[in-house]
Amino acid sequence: MTTADVDRAKRELRVTTERGHGQLVALADRIHAHPEIAWEEHRAAAWVAGALDATGFTTTVGAFGLDTAVHATIGTGGHRIALVAEYDALPGLGHACGHNLIAASSVGAAIALARVADDLDLTVELYGTPAEEGGGGKIEMLDRGAFAGVDLAMMVHPAPVDVADARPFAVTHSHIAYDGVAAHAGAYPDQGVNANDAFVVAQVAIGLLRQQLPAGTRVHGIQTVGGMAPNAIPARTEGRWYVRAETLAQLLEVEERVLRCFEAGAVASGARLTVTPESQPYSEFRTADSVLASYVKNATALGRRFTTGDAAARMNRASTDMGNVSQRVPAIHPYMGLEARGASNHQPEFAAACIGPSAAALVRDAAVALSWTAVDHVTAKLTRPLEANA
Repeated sequence: MTTADVDRAKRELRVTTERGHGQLVALADRIHAHPEIAWEEHRAAAWVAGALDATGFTTTVGAFGLDTAVHATIGTGGHRIALVAEYDALPGLGHACGHNLIAASSVGAAIALARVADDLDLTVELYGTPAEEGGGGKIEMLDRGAFAGVDLAMMVHPAPVDVADARPFAVTHSHIAYDGVAAHAGAYPDQGVNANDAFVVAQVAIGLLRQQLPAGTRVHGIQTVGGMAPNAIPARTEGRWYVRAETLAQLLEVEERVLRCFEAGAVASGARLTVTPESQPYSEFRTADSVLASYVKNATALGRRFTTGDAAARMNRASTDMGNVSQRVPAIHPYMGLEARGASNHQPEFAAACIGPSAAALVRDAAVALSWTAVDHVTAKLTRPLEANA
């Protein structure tokens, strides 16, 4: 393709996105108004599939044996571009991570690229991926054949600021349970085994362990069940805990030390410990650097300004199962800013910012930047190989 051909394709992509902008914003707002947590995104999956059905895509809801996964395709070209749509919400916080905007912007990019698929020798694919917030939906999809043979996978994630490079932690998600013996706390305390004491011991041990953990690791969680009544020794307690590290290899070492803290709670209290993984581990991210450079150029042309330094180093550390995708195929996962009035991801105020004019502008800009980056990727492949992600 000549430079004129590329410019013409990009103009068409922008025009297509702007014409359909109202429908994309309506999709984002509808998903926002009906938040569904991991593995329960039935309405969001149907709405995403419906938007693509209406523009000629062949869509499957329940793809890869997962009820709320979507796979949509159009075109028969030799270059396979995958747009990734997340749409799960956070328990109690709704779309405080902006997945409604991810879904709409990826749908917008896919629809725009469908208009030029024949000219660019493209097969355009959209993957609707459930359960990013702790469920590892993309990992389950990968295990069932998703993304196989894809040339490039892309998505844009909302944030308080624009940050180009994703550097998420690897992470494990575990359900922790202690089983003890109930007893009357006043009359027969000696007959009980206090499962809550086990959690107290474990959390104290983790707190002391933190000073010896490698820099850049994180250990955090919540206790979800702590007993039923003050005068009844708790027979069962439960919690959810995350361990994060720079790489999967480091993660395994740190997690083993954290698990010993939970074991200490069982030994000290006499309660029985059960640890159940809530998903497969999330990997660190491997960025396709030349593609990311193209995205930065395109987003900058749209008026976006990228943050560096401490603000970038904080935002781009959020863990994602898109990291596992990036270990299989070339991928990018940039962050795009919206006006959140000082709020950041996973706060109620950020959820409120994921509708309105700034959120609508993000949907448009992300869709255009992704589609333009796909064009650059196709033309770059004609002259040089993409980074290997083997």
